[in-house]
Amino acid sequence: MSLTTNSEYGARPRVWFAAYQLLWHLLLPLAFIRLAWRSRHAFSYLHHIPERLGFGYSKPITQGSIWIHAVSVGETRAAQPLIEAYLAKGEAILLTHMTLNGRLTGKQLFSEQIASGQVRQVYLPYDIYWAVEHFLKTFKPKLGLFMETEAWPTIVFRCKEVGLPLFLVNARLSERSARRVNRFGKAGRALFQAFAGILAQTEFDAQRYRSLGVDNVRIVGNLKFDVPLDPILVEQGKVWQQDLHINNRLMVCAASTRDGEEAIILKAWKDLLASNAFSMPPLLCLVPRHPERFTEVADQINNAELRYRRRSEWVGTPSECAGLDVVLGDSMGEMPMYYSASNLVLMGGSLLPFGGQNLIEACAAGCPVLLGEHTYNFQQAALDALDSEAAKRIKGNLLLTEPIALTESLKELLLNTAELQKMSEAAKTYSVKHQGATKRILAALDQQIIY
Repeated sequence: MSLTTNSEYGARPRVWFAAYQLLWHLLLPLAFIRLAWRSRHAFSYLHHIPERLGFGYSKPITQGSIWIHAVSVGETRAAQPLIEAYLAKGEAILLTHMTLNGRLTGKQLFSEQIASGQVRQVYLPYDIYWAVEHFLKTFKPKLGLFMETEAWPTIVFRCKEVGLPLFLVNARLSERSARRVNRFGKAGRALFQAFAGILAQTEFDAQRYRSLGVDNVRIVGNLKFDVPLDPILVEQGKVWQQDLHINNRLMVCAASTRDGEEAIILKAWKDLLASNAFSMPPLLCLVPRHPERFTEVADQINNAELRYRRRSEWVGTPSECAGLDVVLGDSMGEMPMYYSASNLVLMGGSLLPFGGQNLIEACAAGCPVLLGEHTYNFQQAALDALDSEAAKRIKGNLLLTEPIALTESLKELLLNTAELQKMSEAAKTYSVKHQGATKRILAALDQQIIY
């Protein structure tokens, strides 16, 4: 692959591209102000700033690697089986992110490989032509794989121009996103047509990409089914669950909750406890999606007058949860422990129109799932889980002031332990049944690429 190709960006609409670049340059100061604002909670946001402009990489630089872009935490975890498969083949990996939490997750998953030089982590540069140009000339990857929904115009078109095969893998596209792309007309459709190929999760996703004029689309399944659960965390979760069962307590994990959902959940939980329907009151484990919101959610729990403790405050065993109404899961990377300790998962992102979060990991841990109505980001996975009886929908409409539907749905399931056990077995079966995306992705790429 040569990176000395003329840097003219004539492959895309010139006026559109010029306006896009002008906008990026105008907004660039705001991007750095945003990083500075976020650094109030974590100073690491100010680390590696030059990388966001395509510079500042320490030596030596490994060239000819497999470049995998995983924007944040979910995409990084989903990429794990694919990265491990390439490492097993002896390939070097260039792993890029956009968020601090994504980078921290990658460092946690591949610390040994990063130390040995098999994996290199950097931030993906902002989508400005000179930053992208320097990034590509510096690393010269032989193959690019973008995870799930990432499609930055400057990067995508430039890779096509210089002959770098760039694929969108584990790709998903909701109806809402497809409509948004179509609003940009030919320019929006051309962006996805510029990928060397799109390896989609489901037939729903594939049809939407084809509606944008993309010819090279294959259905390979969802990589998230192939992500292994950390056995140490699973065992810790089982110990926690045994401790709860000794006291005849059940636990519900409200996982990856988003802004506005915690208020609904806490009101419903308070009503559930006040119903006196249980001989021993169940425990709520509330895990916000974004770490920067941990303190805000702690204040909400306190204001709801519920007895709680932060996970970060534990000094010994889960027995410290005795007498609590809520545990605030203010930790990173411990979801397998929370799921393995729980009898039911209430999936965040689905109560309000955020599109839902990853229910697959919960099912892999054998934990039944309760879903809200908003699951368009995991449309096929949610439908399959519902069909297999590994998951159920909340019955009725959710209201912030009176979330009766959530209270009743929780009560109905928690009082029926036989139903929960049946759903648990269905969740494990569902999880195993849909594995295999990693092999299908590798096979599809091998058929289409000559390095």
